[in-house]
Amino acid sequence: MSQILYYSTNLKAGSVSFRNALLKGLAPDGGLYMPESISQLSNEEIESFSDKSYYEIAFSVARKFLHDIITDDELLDITRDAYNFDIPLENVYEKKYIMRLDQGPTASFKDFAARMMGRLMQYFLSKDNRSLLILTATSGDTGSAIANAFYGLQNINVVILFPEAEVTDRQRKQMTTLHKNVQIVALDAKFDDCQSLVKRAFNDPEIESLNLSSANSINIGRLIPQSMYYLYAYSRLCNIKNNDTIIFSVPSGNFGDLMGGLIALKMGLPVKKFIVTTNENDEVPEYFKTGNYKTIVPSLNCISSAMNVGHPSNMARVVALYGGVMNEKGEVIKMPDMEAMKQDMFTISISDNETLEMIKRVYNRHKVLLEPHGSVGWTGLQRFFALSPEDNNSSQVSVCLETAHPAKFPREIQNVLGIDPKLPDSMKGLEDKEEQFVRIENNYSIFKQLLKKKYS
Repeated sequence: MSQILYYSTNLKAGSVSFRNALLKGLAPDGGLYMPESISQLSNEEIESFSDKSYYEIAFSVARKFLHDIITDDELLDITRDAYNFDIPLENVYEKKYIMRLDQGPTASFKDFAARMMGRLMQYFLSKDNRSLLILTATSGDTGSAIANAFYGLQNINVVILFPEAEVTDRQRKQMTTLHKNVQIVALDAKFDDCQSLVKRAFNDPEIESLNLSSANSINIGRLIPQSMYYLYAYSRLCNIKNNDTIIFSVPSGNFGDLMGGLIALKMGLPVKKFIVTTNENDEVPEYFKTGNYKTIVPSLNCISSAMNVGHPSNMARVVALYGGVMNEKGEVIKMPDMEAMKQDMFTISISDNETLEMIKRVYNRHKVLLEPHGSVGWTGLQRFFALSPEDNNSSQVSVCLETAHPAKFPREIQNVLGIDPKLPDSMKGLEDKEEQFVRIENNYSIFKQLLKKKYS
């Protein structure tokens, strides 16, 4: 296998190795890194996954991208260490499943990417005897996953920005009760404002000496790990010898999770359709309908808070994957192949009322407990079936991603069902821990001064 290089979606910066793309985070021209090629998995390799544990599947996928820079033994050690928790596939009815990505240390799907990426960064930094300052914006679960994955790591400091009014108490406390090398910053603003401050810092030559990088889904190191659980689900529910296909419903905010699935598709996973479900921030479904991409500023505050994104950063990658060019402002410089995109993806926006109603319906009918993000995904899947009845049959395997544990959203669950979700072990005792975070204005100069004062 030859070396894979990574180009910028803005096409104004040189290609770099995975190592450089991982540690830099954002390309110098403000674009996002994408692999110049995506290695294929053979049918035999995909078939072999049915007998492998999750960390072994993760190793096989990661090796396609990292074979030239990490030895097999070291990479296997990294995946074994990162993935030491369960990935339940909960049957709802027929061959329709919920994939619960909420069993990691912060009860969120973000753990899958954050733990792998933290270990990869630590690996490269230790080789180079370098340090990094990680800047990350979060709309909910990214912050806690990154804080946990990087907590106490040598040579890495972490600064996480979040919109104070748009995360739950438990999401906030998962970030703010970790200290040491983790600094949490609250803004009276939207997620997109937090993301904007982070991106501006990356492009500011006056703080280049701080060795900035990112750990949210603008970093390519987040996306490759997020391709792995799609392959895992297929390996447990389907048989490639029988030409089985699978449908995935992906609740989508910043579209990193979807990009992981599209990478798996391009690697050879037989996905029949991705159901791309957003909340009322419907800029992407509207783009698929009209061909006109228009950001939502400010983003709408919905109960599926991690999806309150008015311009998903990863849309630039989705567009690039289909031959187009989109800059960081959301301007489409070159149109992608919209027909190919529609062939692979069905997009739909789900309202808060629909989200709450589906939580109630699924619990009452099937005794399956969804939280708001998973409910958005499940509602989107059911809407797709209504519009595409030929795909709504008892033999079609379909999987909805449940991206966070219901216990992170006790207020919504109590209001709808009158029950208090049971806390996972990872969240017990959280209420008694001491919080530490700072509040600043939505002002880049103030944010920049904070970084210089603390890390220069």
